[in-house]
Amino acid sequence: MNDTNDTNDAKGRCPMGHGAASADALGERIVAEEGAQLDFKADMSYGDYLHLDQVLTAQHPLSPDHNEMLFIVQHQTSELWMKLMLHELRAAVAAIAADELGSAFKMLARVSRIMEQLVHAWDVLATMTPPEYSAIRPFLSASSGFQSYQYRCIEFAMGNKNAAMLKPHEHRPDLLAQVDAALRAPSLYDESLRLLARRGVPVPVSHLERDWTQPYVESDAVRDAWLQVYRDTRKHWDLYQLGEELTDLEDAFRLWRFRHVTTVQRIIGFKRGTGGTGGVSYLRKMLDTVLFPEVWALRTEL
Repeated sequence: MNDTNDTNDAKGRCPMGHGAASADALGERIVAEEGAQLDFKADMSYGDYLHLDQVLTAQHPLSPDHNEMLFIVQHQTSELWMKLMLHELRAAVAAIAADELGSAFKMLARVSRIMEQLVHAWDVLATMTPPEYSAIRPFLSASSGFQSYQYRCIEFAMGNKNAAMLKPHEHRPDLLAQVDAALRAPSLYDESLRLLARRGVPVPVSHLERDWTQPYVESDAVRDAWLQVYRDTRKHWDLYQLGEELTDLEDAFRLWRFRHVTTVQRIIGFKRGTGGTGGVSYLRKMLDTVLFPEVWALRTEL
């Protein structure tokens, strides 16, 4: 019996046979064995580093309905992912402009994975039923994802330029300046075409130096330029890889848009959006937008 009691004691059990040691004792043992730190009076903690006090107190439901917390967290986390997406997109554009394609590829791949996260985020929002949304909708006023300045900057960085989309941000001069700067800057695709030209692939001047605020116009000559790359992948391997990174990126973006429209239809049907858009009808039009048209068109010619 004594041997058994000694063994149990070594395993952290009560020597009198009263079961497992207390949680406090177990915690102390883990701290001792792992070297974990419990006192952060003088050092930065996890919560300090992430500013969790501010992040976790930024949810302020306006309705008495339980489901509004889901609605708020869904959109706040999406905006955080979009912040990272913009961080990566801007750096990727700069890397392409500097002929640093290795870095650009890593960043573009990360953007595609972020979009996958955003696609799955709609799965969570889709658990909200029409009656649940109807209970919070009167409290939303005219606020709408249509007014997201970060999303608009993403659209512009990807090449879907539309100066009319500046208007929803005119009430915030600081945000308007950011969206306007994105409108006036060369897009990801613009910089990709300029890179092709620097590498000796013939791209028409009309698509190298133009008014960047205007929507991109598809060109047979640009398609032929990409075809030259895809028909000699050994010679143009990194440009070929760039074309495929762009394809992956638009593929992911299309899935994000599609999941958006189906979730909205599931929750509100064909009602108008809170921001005044046609809701599902507006979102469906966005599904037809092609960001990198020649990279898709060339596939028919190969």
